[in-house]
Amino acid sequence: MPLGSEKAAMAATKTAPAEPAPWESVSAHEQLFVLITGANSGIGLGTAQALIDDFLATRSLNSHLIVIPTTRSGSKSLETIRQLREYATKAAKTSKVLSRAGADYKWEDAVSRIHILSLTLDLCDLRGIRDFAHKLRYGTVSNPEGLEGEYLRNVRIPRLDSIICNAAFGGWAGMNYFAAIWSFFTKGIIQTATWPDFKLSLPTCLLNERPVLNYPVKPLLGEVFCACVFGHYMLAHKLLPLLSRSSENEAPGRIIWSSSLEAVRKVFDVNDMQCFTRPEAYESCKRLTDLLCLSSSL
Repeated sequence: MPLGSEKAAMAATKTAPAEPAPWESVSAHEQLFVLITGANSGIGLGTAQALIDDFLATRSLNSHLIVIPTTRSGSKSLETIRQLREYATKAAKTSKVLSRAGADYKWEDAVSRIHILSLTLDLCDLRGIRDFAHKLRYGTVSNPEGLEGEYLRNVRIPRLDSIICNAAFGGWAGMNYFAAIWSFFTKGIIQTATWPDFKLSLPTCLLNERPVLNYPVKPLLGEVFCACVFGHYMLAHKLLPLLSRSSENEAPGRIIWSSSLEAVRKVFDVNDMQCFTRPEAYESCKRLTDLLCLSSSL
């Protein structure tokens, strides 16, 4: 879709009427909204779990946590919701910090203040990113069909307190096992696990060659670059209004961009930022992430 028609397309978007959300029963300062990309496994899922722990330990007994983990499919979203709900239940049952609630503490009350709203997002689909942000800003959002318990259907997100840019794509075919074994015996397990130099990278995939995305022939757009850097940059830019604050007395919104220990200087070339000619696209993108965080603004 041409960029000039973006406003017309958005004006034509139909939005379902908003339904009451459970967190609307408390004031805005008792609400915490955190969006995490790529949160169905690994660091993203662990970050969501850590948020739940921190929320139970530090927030008031009236506050609500709204975690918005994104995945690439409805089935992954359903599984993510299930895992985080189970984690929240276990944490609420075993938390020693919540003893401050006194003898009347009920873990069910704590769990009822933790809400998981998982949405689908493909960071390689730039039109999808635009539509995702527009819906989050102006429309209503819902959990995928197939849930038990709290559904969160057609709710509005009034703001975001944090966006955690975690999703990434490595583009690896495997590893050189001989080189891995050699590294283990010559460098040790810590060096080998921290800076693995034996991964086998695939050639950079061009998103322009995927008919489903319908991108123009030029400019070229690499898959790893888009998944790790550009997709997040565009998402954060589009969601800035939800991070902005009308008063200096309000806590600022934050963009948290995860990088990597492999983001070393030698893997990045400013003349080949998408790593079309080299085999280190993931590492190069993580280096670019560091440079953007330290030197750029949205």
